[in-house]
Parts: sequence; C-alpha cells; structure tokens
Amino acid sequence: MAGSASSPWATGAWQPFATPDRRILLLSIAVQLPLALLLGHSYDMRIFMATGYLVGTGHDPYVAQHLSTVFPHMSFHDMTAIGYSPPWPLVLGLLYRVSYALVANVLIYNLVLKVPVIAATVGLAYLVAALLQNLGARPAVARAAWVFLLLNPALLYFGAAWGQIDAIVALLSLWALALLYARRWASSAVVLALAVCFKPTALPIVIVAVAYLLRGSWLPAVRYAAVFVAAVLLLYVAPFFVFGWSRAPFLLHWNSQVAQSGRMSLMAVVRLFHDPLPMQQRWWLLGLVWVPALAVGALALRRGDGGFTDLLKKATALVLVFFLTRTWLAETNVILLLPLVLILTAMGELDRRALWAVWVLPLVFTVAYWSPLRLLFPSFPEVMDKSLGLAMHIQGAMLYVRAALVIAWQVAGWWIVVACLRRAPALRVREHPVEALAP
Repeated sequence: MAGSASSPWATGAWQPFATPDRRILLLSIAVQLPLALLLGHSYDMRIFMATGYLVGTGHDPYVAQHLSTVFPHMSFHDMTAIGYSPPWPLVLGLLYRVSYALVANVLIYNLVLKVPVIAATVGLAYLVAALLQNLGARPAVARAAWVFLLLNPALLYFGAAWGQIDAIVALLSLWALALLYARRWASSAVVLALAVCFKPTALPIVIVAVAYLLRGSWLPAVRYAAVFVAAVLLLYVAPFFVFGWSRAPFLLHWNSQVAQSGRMSLMAVVRLFHDPLPMQQRWWLLGLVWVPALAVGALALRRGDGGFTDLLKKATALVLVFFLTRTWLAETNVILLLPLVLILTAMGELDRRALWAVWVLPLVFTVAYWSPLRLLFPSFPEVMDKSLGLAMHIQGAMLYVRAALVIAWQVAGWWIVVACLRRAPALRVREHPVEALAP
C-alpha cells in the first residue's frame, strides 16, 4: 500500500481531526450515547448484563442462574448461560466492576456495556479511512468512507442500540488483514484469533490468510496457523482452567453452530413449506453445507494479483459464502462485511449497489422481525410486551416478507461473491476507481 507505514495520514492528505470533522465525530458519539443508554435487545443485553455480574463477582458465567434479586427491575428469571467464548465475558465482567458494582443503575450499566462497541465503530471508521489513503484514494474518498461508517444507520442500530459486538469483530478482522499484508504475520494471527474468539463469523478469513501466505513458501503459512491455534488456545481454552468455569455448555452443545436454523438464512424460505424444521434429526446435514461450500470457495483463492484489494475481495467472498450457506445467520453478523465492501466500492471493485445491499437488506429484515420493538427492553419493558403482542396478529404475513428479503439477500450475496472471485475486476463504477465514493 502506498504511504508511510509509520503514519497512515500522509502529508497533504485529509486530516481527520480538523475542526469540521471533529463535529461529525462528536455528532456520531452524541447519537450513539442516547441509543446505548435507552435501548438494548431484550435477549442479548439481558444475557450480557447477567454475564457481567457473574464474571465480575467471581461466579461461573456458563452456569445459568436466577438473578432477579440482583436486577430487581428487569425480568431475569429462567436465564440461560452465555454462548460466547471467554474474551467477551471477561470484558463484560470488567465493565460490571466499573459500573453496576459502583452504581446499581440498569440504564447506566446498559450504556457502559456498549462502550466497547461504540469505540469499535469509531475505530473502524478511522481504520477504513487510513487504509483507503494508503491505497491511493483521494482525501475526499477517504473522508466519505469515514463519515459513512460514523453515521451508518445499520452500524449504529446493531451496535449502540442493539448492543451486539459485530463491529468489534469487523475492526479486528480488517486490522488482521492489514497486518497480514504488511508482513506482520504473527500479530495478524493473534488479532484474527481474538476476532474469531469474539465471534466465529470471522473464521473464513483464517482460510484467506493461510491461502494468501501459501502463494509464496509454505513455511509462513504453517507458522501463521500455529500462532493462530496457540492464540485460540490461550484466549478460548485457558480461561476455563484458570477460572474453573464449567465446560459443559460447549461440550454438550458442540454442534450448536450447525444445529440452529432461521433468521436471515435460507431456512426462512424453507419454513414456508416445512415448519417446524427439526435440525437435530433428519435435517442436520443442512447445517454442514457451509463446510463443502467453503472448500470450493477456497479453491478460487489461488487466483489474483496478491494486492491488498485482492486480499479484501477474497475475504469478502469467503465470508459471504459462509453466511449464504449457513442455516442460521443473524442480521447483525453482516456488519463484518460492511468495511470490506465499503473499501472495495471506494476502489471501484464493486458497484455501489453491493454496498447498499450489505447494510440496507439486514436493516429492513430486522424491522420485519420486530427487533426494534425488542430494543425497548431497558427503558419501556411494558410497551415492548404490548407492542410485540399486537405484532403477532400479522405474524403470518411477515413470514412471507422475511422470506422475500432473504431471497433478495441471497441474490445480492452471490452476485457479490462472483464479482469478487472473477479474474477481471467486476462492476467497475468509474474509469478512475478511487473516486467511487467522492461527492
């Protein structure tokens, strides 16, 4: 990439801390803070709050407990244990210690738990802008991408409002790819391991990284894989032994990633004709379709010029193959693709329609799934319950709406996969590609 390795903001380039842009940054934060304070998903944030308390007080977060006496104003009966690997529960425990343990206010606790997501959203905007300038994009293009991420409705909704951590995964994954291209292989492997341990949605990028290194000698690829595995053991496995946490949820539900079905996957269409769909019985093979799909996709990784844009195209394609062939895809997971597709759009490798599809379709889908109503949980739980009850009257019609949106997502997704894996750059926007996002 062009530019200085020590300072991504080259002389004469756009300066992101100038006074007008500080106002945009403050606007983004000013929008996110009220969302983070007042809103939160009724399932995810309840689990995150409970997990923070359990870890912060020395309890086992992987053993379900009734915590209605700890959070008296919320419904914490019949709690389930968190399904995330240790890095995120450890962060939640630390956040509990500096918030609810000091001031027992649920709304403040709700806000503090989202601080890492807000920070990741801001960090993602700056990282994308820096990478674009290093790729030779004009300052106007880098700034447009920066503003896009700071104020993107899907990113703010799924992060600050909902409370999901996909922005953290996206930031770590893109950083790992940048480190890989800069030949800092060990650092890249550790950062990517952290991303995967936060959420396994980043797992296909490991295949991309190993395939990228295999273009040269096999030894760097082996070392990368070894460092990655060692980091996963340290981040994922070691905490269970260090803190004495129960491993039963992971041992008993090791196949949870292939036994779930629904949300934004093709199962939303299948369920129109066959519902319920018992994945644990004769349909369980559908949960493994992504395995051969990734294997086939990996074969296409041998082609390309080896540049950073090429690396991003392969990462985008393989993550999409993973998402499109799974039987479960939460709409929040698509945030992982947003910075990758944004950079490719700015560089003229993808049409702007691809960028719109990546964030608009998941956002519309989550509205059709009544998720905005579930975000009323921290501040207006009674309104949430009544609204969801009224929404059930048109639940049958919404099944068809969601199925139509999933079909649109599949068409757009495979279109982007083909565009990313073709030999010739596809869907050029302009003759001068780095001007694709220029105002």
